Amino acid sequence: MINFLNLKELNSKYESELQEACSRVIQSGWYIMGDELNSFESEFADYVGSEYCVGVANGLDALTLSLKAWILMGKLNEGDEVIVQANTYIASILAITANNLVPVLVEPSEKSFNLSVENIRSAISPKTKAILPVHLYGQLSPMREIMNIANEHGLLVLEDCAQSHGASASDKNAGNWGHAAGFSFYPGKNLGALGDAGAITTNDADFFEVVKALRNYGSHKKYQNIYEGANSRLDEIQAAMLRVKLKYLNDETSARQEISRKYRASIVNPHITLPEVASSNEKSHVWHLFVIRTNNRTKLQEYLTEHNIQTLIHYPIPPHKQQAYSLWNHLNLPISESMHKEVLSIPLDSTLSNDDVDYIIKTLNGYTE
Repeated sequence: MINFLNLKELNSKYESELQEACSRVIQSGWYIMGDELNSFESEFADYVGSEYCVGVANGLDALTLSLKAWILMGKLNEGDEVIVQANTYIASILAITANNLVPVLVEPSEKSFNLSVENIRSAISPKTKAILPVHLYGQLSPMREIMNIANEHGLLVLEDCAQSHGASASDKNAGNWGHAAGFSFYPGKNLGALGDAGAITTNDADFFEVVKALRNYGSHKKYQNIYEGANSRLDEIQAAMLRVKLKYLNDETSARQEISRKYRASIVNPHITLPEVASSNEKSHVWHLFVIRTNNRTKLQEYLTEHNIQTLIHYPIPPHKQQAYSLWNHLNLPISESMHKEVLSIPLDSTLSNDDVDYIIKTLNGYTE
Protein backbone atom coordinates (compact mmCIF):
# COMPACT_ATOMS: atom_id res chain seq x y z
CA MET A 1 0.00 0.00 0.00
CA ILE A 2 1.25 3.49 -0.85
CA ASN A 3 0.38 5.41 2.29
CA PHE A 4 -1.24 8.79 2.04
CA LEU A 5 1.36 10.06 4.50
CA ASN A 6 3.99 7.96 6.26
CA LEU A 7 4.97 10.11 9.22
CA LYS A 8 7.25 7.46 10.68
CA GLU A 9 9.32 7.34 7.50
CA LEU A 10 9.20 11.09 7.08
CA ASN A 11 10.54 11.77 10.57
CA SER A 12 13.06 8.91 10.47
CA LYS A 13 15.18 11.04 8.12
CA TYR A 14 15.83 13.38 11.03
CA GLU A 15 15.70 10.82 13.83
CA SER A 16 19.19 11.35 15.23
CA GLU A 17 18.75 15.13 15.33
CA LEU A 18 15.28 14.81 16.85
CA GLN A 19 16.59 12.49 19.54
CA GLU A 20 19.46 14.86 20.26
CA ALA A 21 17.04 17.78 20.56
CA CYS A 22 14.78 15.80 22.88
CA SER A 23 17.72 14.80 25.03
CA ARG A 24 18.84 18.42 25.17
CA VAL A 25 15.46 19.44 26.59
CA ILE A 26 15.39 16.60 29.12
CA GLN A 27 18.85 17.45 30.35
CA SER A 28 18.04 21.15 30.61
CA GLY A 29 15.47 20.54 33.34
CA TRP A 30 13.31 23.34 31.86
CA TYR A 31 10.22 22.16 29.97
CA ILE A 32 7.88 25.16 29.53
CA MET A 33 8.68 28.66 28.21
CA GLY A 34 12.43 28.19 27.98
CA ASP A 35 15.33 28.62 25.59
CA GLU A 36 14.00 26.19 22.97
CA LEU A 37 10.78 28.15 22.61
CA ASN A 38 12.60 31.48 22.51
CA SER A 39 14.96 30.18 19.84
CA PHE A 40 12.20 28.65 17.73
CA GLU A 41 10.13 31.84 17.89
CA SER A 42 13.11 33.84 16.68
CA GLU A 43 14.01 31.34 13.94
CA PHE A 44 10.45 30.99 12.68
CA ALA A 45 9.92 34.76 12.65
CA ASP A 46 13.08 35.03 10.53
CA TYR A 47 11.78 32.32 8.20
CA VAL A 48 8.41 34.01 7.75
CA GLY A 49 9.96 37.48 7.59
CA SER A 50 7.89 38.86 10.44
CA GLU A 51 9.05 40.89 13.40
CA TYR A 52 7.46 38.67 16.02
CA CYS A 53 6.38 35.08 16.62
CA VAL A 54 4.46 33.66 19.58
CA GLY A 55 4.42 29.88 20.04
CA VAL A 56 1.05 28.48 21.12
CA ALA A 57 -0.44 25.04 21.72
CA ASN A 58 -2.06 24.52 18.31
CA GLY A 59 -3.29 26.19 15.15
CA LEU A 60 -6.84 26.74 16.39
CA ASP A 61 -5.54 28.63 19.42
CA ALA A 62 -3.35 30.71 17.12
CA LEU A 63 -6.44 32.00 15.31
CA THR A 64 -8.67 32.22 18.39
CA LEU A 65 -6.17 34.15 20.50
CA SER A 66 -5.37 36.52 17.63
CA LEU A 67 -9.01 37.54 17.29
CA LYS A 68 -9.36 37.79 21.06
CA ALA A 69 -6.33 40.07 21.19
CA TRP A 70 -7.93 42.44 18.71
CA ILE A 71 -11.09 42.52 20.84
CA LEU A 72 -9.06 43.37 23.93
CA MET A 73 -7.23 46.06 21.98
CA GLY A 74 -10.55 47.60 20.93
CA LYS A 75 -10.03 46.82 17.26
CA LEU A 76 -12.91 44.31 17.14
CA ASN A 77 -16.16 44.05 19.05
CA GLU A 78 -18.44 41.08 19.64
CA GLY A 79 -20.93 40.85 16.79
CA ASP A 80 -18.52 42.17 14.16
CA GLU A 81 -18.40 40.26 10.88
CA VAL A 82 -15.40 38.33 9.59
CA ILE A 83 -15.31 37.29 5.93
CA VAL A 84 -14.00 33.74 5.38
CA GLN A 85 -14.25 31.17 2.59
CA ALA A 86 -17.02 28.62 3.03
CA ASN A 87 -14.94 25.58 2.00
CA THR A 88 -12.34 25.83 4.75
CA TYR A 89 -11.76 23.40 7.60
CA ILE A 90 -14.06 24.08 10.54
CA ALA A 91 -11.18 25.38 12.73
CA SER A 92 -11.20 28.67 10.81
CA ILE A 93 -14.87 29.12 11.72
CA LEU A 94 -14.51 27.93 15.32
CA ALA A 95 -11.96 30.66 16.02
CA ILE A 96 -14.45 33.29 14.86
CA THR A 97 -17.48 32.03 16.75
CA ALA A 98 -15.44 31.36 19.92
CA ASN A 99 -14.96 35.14 20.12
CA ASN A 100 -18.66 35.87 19.52
CA LEU A 101 -17.82 37.27 16.11
CA VAL A 102 -19.94 36.51 13.05
CA PRO A 103 -18.43 34.50 10.18
CA VAL A 104 -19.62 35.61 6.76
CA LEU A 105 -19.16 32.57 4.53
CA VAL A 106 -18.36 33.37 0.92
CA GLU A 107 -17.88 31.11 -2.05
CA PRO A 108 -14.25 30.42 -3.02
CA SER A 109 -12.60 30.53 -6.41
CA GLU A 110 -13.30 27.23 -8.18
CA LYS A 111 -9.77 27.19 -9.58
CA SER A 112 -7.68 27.96 -6.50
CA PHE A 113 -10.05 26.84 -3.69
CA ASN A 114 -9.13 30.13 -1.96
CA LEU A 115 -11.03 33.35 -1.32
CA SER A 116 -12.49 35.03 -4.36
CA VAL A 117 -11.64 38.73 -4.46
CA GLU A 118 -14.96 39.51 -6.15
CA ASN A 119 -16.90 37.63 -3.49
CA ILE A 120 -15.05 39.47 -0.72
CA ARG A 121 -16.13 42.80 -2.18
CA SER A 122 -19.77 41.73 -2.49
CA ALA A 123 -19.82 40.46 1.11
CA ILE A 124 -18.58 43.66 2.77
CA SER A 125 -21.18 45.33 4.96
CA PRO A 126 -21.08 48.09 7.61
CA LYS A 127 -20.48 45.32 10.19
CA THR A 128 -17.48 43.85 8.37
CA LYS A 129 -14.32 44.38 10.39
CA ALA A 130 -11.96 41.60 9.31
CA ILE A 131 -11.03 39.14 6.58
CA LEU A 132 -9.71 35.67 7.34
CA PRO A 133 -8.09 34.27 4.17
CA VAL A 134 -7.20 30.58 4.37
CA HIS A 135 -4.25 29.51 2.22
CA LEU A 136 -6.02 26.24 1.58
CA TYR A 137 -4.07 23.10 0.65
CA GLY A 138 -0.84 25.15 0.60
CA GLN A 139 -1.68 27.81 -1.99
CA LEU A 140 -1.22 31.44 -1.07
CA SER A 141 -4.43 33.47 -1.31
CA PRO A 142 -4.46 36.59 -3.53
CA MET A 143 -2.98 38.59 -0.69
CA ARG A 144 -2.00 41.74 -2.57
CA GLU A 145 -5.60 42.21 -3.69
CA ILE A 146 -6.97 41.23 -0.28
CA MET A 147 -4.72 43.74 1.48
CA ASN A 148 -5.80 46.44 -0.98
CA ILE A 149 -9.44 45.75 -0.11
CA ALA A 150 -8.62 45.72 3.60
CA ASN A 151 -6.79 49.03 3.40
CA GLU A 152 -9.61 50.55 1.35
CA HIS A 153 -12.23 49.59 3.95
CA GLY A 154 -10.15 49.72 7.15
CA LEU A 155 -10.36 45.98 7.77
CA LEU A 156 -8.08 43.69 9.75
CA VAL A 157 -6.58 40.65 8.01
CA LEU A 158 -5.80 37.43 9.86
CA GLU A 159 -4.08 34.83 7.66
CA ASP A 160 -4.85 31.18 8.30
CA CYS A 161 -1.48 29.66 7.42
CA ALA A 162 -2.12 26.20 8.83
CA GLN A 163 -1.30 24.57 5.48
CA SER A 164 1.00 27.10 3.82
CA HIS A 165 4.38 27.19 5.56
CA GLY A 166 6.79 28.78 3.09
CA ALA A 167 4.32 29.77 0.36
CA SER A 168 5.32 33.15 -1.03
CA ALA A 169 4.64 35.84 -3.60
CA SER A 170 6.62 38.99 -4.37
CA ASP A 171 9.29 37.71 -1.97
CA LYS A 172 6.83 37.87 0.92
CA ASN A 173 5.91 34.68 2.77
CA ALA A 174 2.58 33.47 4.03
CA GLY A 175 2.25 34.85 7.54
CA ASN A 176 3.78 38.21 6.67
CA TRP A 177 1.03 39.72 4.53
CA GLY A 178 -1.79 40.35 6.99
CA HIS A 179 -1.90 42.12 10.32
CA ALA A 180 -1.40 38.74 11.99
CA ALA A 181 -1.29 35.07 11.05
CA GLY A 182 -1.95 31.71 12.67
CA PHE A 183 0.11 28.60 11.94
CA SER A 184 -0.48 24.96 12.81
CA PHE A 185 2.35 22.49 13.30
CA TYR A 186 0.11 19.44 13.58
CA PRO A 187 2.27 16.39 12.73
CA GLY A 188 0.90 16.06 9.18
CA LYS A 189 1.65 19.66 8.20
CA ASN A 190 4.55 20.59 5.91
CA LEU A 191 6.32 21.75 9.06
CA GLY A 192 4.98 19.26 11.56
CA ALA A 193 5.79 18.77 15.22
CA LEU A 194 5.67 15.40 16.96
CA GLY A 195 2.47 16.46 18.66
CA ASP A 196 0.20 19.50 18.61
CA ALA A 197 1.78 22.93 18.21
CA GLY A 198 1.07 26.31 16.67
CA ALA A 199 2.30 29.88 16.34
CA ILE A 200 1.18 33.43 15.71
CA THR A 201 3.24 35.85 13.61
CA THR A 202 2.85 39.61 13.35
CA ASN A 203 4.67 42.91 12.83
CA ASP A 204 2.53 44.72 15.43
CA ALA A 205 4.44 45.17 18.69
CA ASP A 206 1.33 45.95 20.76
CA PHE A 207 -0.55 42.94 19.40
CA PHE A 208 2.51 40.78 20.10
CA GLU A 209 2.50 41.77 23.78
CA VAL A 210 -1.21 40.98 24.13
CA VAL A 211 -1.11 37.52 22.52
CA LYS A 212 2.08 36.67 24.41
CA ALA A 213 0.17 37.30 27.65
CA LEU A 214 -3.01 35.58 26.45
CA ARG A 215 -1.22 32.29 25.75
CA ASN A 216 0.06 32.26 29.34
CA TYR A 217 -3.15 32.69 31.38
CA GLY A 218 -3.33 36.36 30.44
CA SER A 219 -0.17 37.01 32.43
CA HIS A 220 2.73 39.24 31.48
CA LYS A 221 4.39 38.60 34.85
CA LYS A 222 4.01 35.53 37.07
CA TYR A 223 0.87 35.68 39.24
CA GLN A 224 -0.17 38.98 37.68
CA ASN A 225 -3.00 38.51 35.18
CA ILE A 226 -4.05 41.46 33.04
CA TYR A 227 -6.40 39.46 30.78
CA GLU A 228 -8.66 36.41 30.98
CA GLY A 229 -6.18 34.26 29.10
CA ALA A 230 -5.62 30.63 28.23
CA ASN A 231 -3.08 27.91 28.83
CA SER A 232 -1.78 27.68 25.27
CA ARG A 233 1.99 27.44 25.47
CA LEU A 234 4.17 25.73 22.90
CA ASP A 235 6.24 23.39 25.09
CA GLU A 236 10.00 23.00 24.96
CA ILE A 237 10.00 19.49 23.47
CA GLN A 238 7.86 20.49 20.50
CA ALA A 239 9.80 23.71 20.01
CA ALA A 240 13.01 21.68 19.89
CA MET A 241 11.49 19.23 17.37
CA LEU A 242 10.34 22.11 15.19
CA ARG A 243 13.77 23.74 15.27
CA VAL A 244 15.23 20.58 13.75
CA LYS A 245 12.59 20.26 11.05
CA LEU A 246 12.55 23.95 10.16
CA LYS A 247 16.09 23.57 8.79
CA TYR A 248 14.78 21.12 6.19
CA LEU A 249 11.47 22.76 5.34
CA ASN A 250 12.65 24.28 2.05
CA ASP A 251 13.97 20.89 0.90
CA GLU A 252 10.68 19.23 1.83
CA THR A 253 8.78 21.94 -0.02
CA SER A 254 10.90 21.51 -3.16
CA ALA A 255 10.19 17.77 -3.14
CA ARG A 256 6.44 18.40 -2.89
CA GLN A 257 6.55 20.94 -5.70
CA GLU A 258 8.45 18.56 -7.96
CA ILE A 259 5.95 15.74 -7.42
CA SER A 260 3.06 18.13 -8.03
CA ARG A 261 4.63 19.18 -11.34
CA LYS A 262 4.78 15.53 -12.41
CA TYR A 263 1.17 14.96 -11.39
CA ARG A 264 -0.09 18.03 -13.24
CA ALA A 265 1.93 17.24 -16.36
CA SER A 266 1.08 13.54 -16.55
CA ILE A 267 -2.39 12.92 -15.13
CA VAL A 268 -4.57 13.30 -18.20
CA ASN A 269 -7.76 11.45 -17.29
CA PRO A 270 -10.85 13.45 -18.40
CA HIS A 271 -12.76 12.17 -15.37
CA ILE A 272 -10.30 13.90 -13.03
CA THR A 273 -9.93 17.65 -12.50
CA LEU A 274 -6.47 18.69 -11.36
CA PRO A 275 -5.74 21.56 -8.98
CA GLU A 276 -4.53 24.80 -10.53
CA VAL A 277 -1.88 27.26 -9.43
CA ALA A 278 -3.54 30.66 -9.51
CA SER A 279 -0.19 32.46 -9.86
CA SER A 280 2.58 31.97 -12.40
CA ASN A 281 4.90 31.92 -9.40
CA GLU A 282 5.47 28.27 -8.41
CA LYS A 283 6.50 29.38 -4.90
CA SER A 284 2.94 30.52 -4.22
CA HIS A 285 1.91 26.90 -3.66
CA VAL A 286 3.72 24.55 -1.26
CA TRP A 287 1.34 21.62 -1.85
CA HIS A 288 0.38 20.59 1.64
CA LEU A 289 -2.25 18.57 -0.19
CA PHE A 290 -2.73 17.56 -3.81
CA VAL A 291 -6.50 17.68 -4.17
CA ILE A 292 -8.22 16.38 -7.29
CA ARG A 293 -11.93 16.53 -8.11
CA THR A 294 -14.16 13.90 -9.69
CA ASN A 295 -17.89 13.39 -10.16
CA ASN A 296 -17.92 9.93 -8.57
CA ARG A 297 -15.54 10.21 -5.64
CA THR A 298 -16.62 7.01 -3.92
CA LYS A 299 -15.93 4.96 -7.03
CA LEU A 300 -12.53 6.59 -7.62
CA GLN A 301 -11.49 6.18 -3.98
CA GLU A 302 -12.50 2.50 -4.00
CA TYR A 303 -10.62 2.00 -7.27
CA LEU A 304 -7.46 3.53 -5.81
CA THR A 305 -7.78 1.45 -2.65
CA GLU A 306 -8.05 -1.69 -4.77
CA HIS A 307 -4.81 -0.61 -6.42
CA ASN A 308 -3.12 -0.08 -3.02
CA ILE A 309 -3.14 3.72 -3.05
CA GLN A 310 -4.43 5.34 0.13
CA THR A 311 -6.41 8.58 -0.23
CA LEU A 312 -8.17 10.97 2.15
CA ILE A 313 -11.01 13.47 1.84
CA HIS A 314 -10.34 17.08 2.89
CA TYR A 315 -13.13 17.73 3.85
CA PRO A 316 -16.33 15.66 3.41
CA ILE A 317 -18.74 18.06 5.18
CA PRO A 318 -18.58 21.87 4.84
CA PRO A 319 -18.75 23.92 8.06
CA HIS A 320 -22.24 25.28 7.33
CA LYS A 321 -23.60 21.72 7.09
CA GLN A 322 -22.10 20.57 10.40
CA GLN A 323 -24.39 19.83 13.35
CA ALA A 324 -22.39 22.28 15.46
CA TYR A 325 -23.62 25.08 13.20
CA SER A 326 -27.19 23.88 12.65
CA LEU A 327 -28.44 27.46 12.37
CA TRP A 328 -26.58 27.68 9.04
CA ASN A 329 -27.65 24.32 7.62
CA HIS A 330 -30.13 26.11 5.36
CA LEU A 331 -27.42 28.14 3.58
CA ASN A 332 -27.05 27.49 -0.12
CA LEU A 333 -23.40 27.60 -1.17
CA PRO A 334 -23.29 25.42 -4.29
CA ILE A 335 -19.63 25.90 -5.22
CA SER A 336 -18.41 24.98 -1.74
CA GLU A 337 -20.88 22.11 -1.45
CA SER A 338 -19.83 20.61 -4.79
CA MET A 339 -16.18 20.85 -3.76
CA HIS A 340 -16.84 18.97 -0.55
CA LYS A 341 -18.62 16.24 -2.53
CA GLU A 342 -15.94 15.92 -5.22
CA VAL A 343 -12.51 16.52 -3.64
CA LEU A 344 -10.05 13.70 -3.03
CA SER A 345 -6.48 14.04 -1.76
CA ILE A 346 -3.84 11.73 -3.23
CA PRO A 347 -0.41 10.95 -1.71
CA LEU A 348 2.14 13.76 -1.90
CA ASP A 349 5.23 14.01 0.30
CA SER A 350 8.99 13.59 0.15
CA THR A 351 8.90 9.89 1.10
CA LEU A 352 7.33 8.92 -2.25
CA SER A 353 9.75 7.26 -4.64
CA ASN A 354 9.79 7.96 -8.38
CA ASP A 355 8.24 4.52 -8.88
CA ASP A 356 5.45 5.42 -6.42
CA VAL A 357 4.70 8.63 -8.28
CA ASP A 358 4.73 6.91 -11.66
CA TYR A 359 2.43 4.16 -10.37
CA ILE A 360 -0.05 6.70 -8.95
CA ILE A 361 -0.10 8.57 -12.28
CA LYS A 362 -0.54 5.37 -14.29
CA THR A 363 -3.32 4.15 -12.00
CA LEU A 364 -5.22 7.45 -12.14
CA ASN A 365 -4.95 7.53 -15.92
CA GLY A 366 -6.42 4.03 -16.04
CA TYR A 367 -9.56 4.96 -14.10
CA THR A 368 -12.89 4.86 -15.91
CA GLU A 369 -16.30 5.85 -14.62
